[in-house]
Amino acid sequence: MPLDETNRRLIALLRENARMPVATLAAILGLSRATVQNRIDRLVHDGVITGFTVALRREAEPDAVCAIMLIQVEGEKTEHIYKALRGFPEAVAIHTTNGRWDFVVELRTPDLETFDRVLRRIRELKGISSSETSLLLSSNRR
Repeated sequence: MPLDETNRRLIALLRENARMPVATLAAILGLSRATVQNRIDRLVHDGVITGFTVALRREAEPDAVCAIMLIQVEGEKTEHIYKALRGFPEAVAIHTTNGRWDFVVELRTPDLETFDRVLRRIRELKGISSSETSLLLSSNRR
């Protein structure tokens, strides 16, 4: 299913609140409830929407340690490193990029001790040639 303007608007609404009732989505989009449900089902079936998630307020996890880790990979090890990073539940997002760094990884741990342990385990992965990590001190998410 191509991403027409209606699908893009639907996805934007779901990004804002994935639990928004289909009837509410339909009213906003000016479509029938059945049409909206069919579009959602089709987007999921076609793999455009790969899942739904929970977004927490920062205050919900006040002691969480958040960081951005930049990773440079040796040679042809990109796929190996990507698969290994996906095995870390603390890696809440993994982005590929261009330039000096091959990956930008968002890390979240409950405390500094766990953060240190996870950081060490990631840096020990065979194929990582360099990394740089910055703790996030404050955030303003939309």
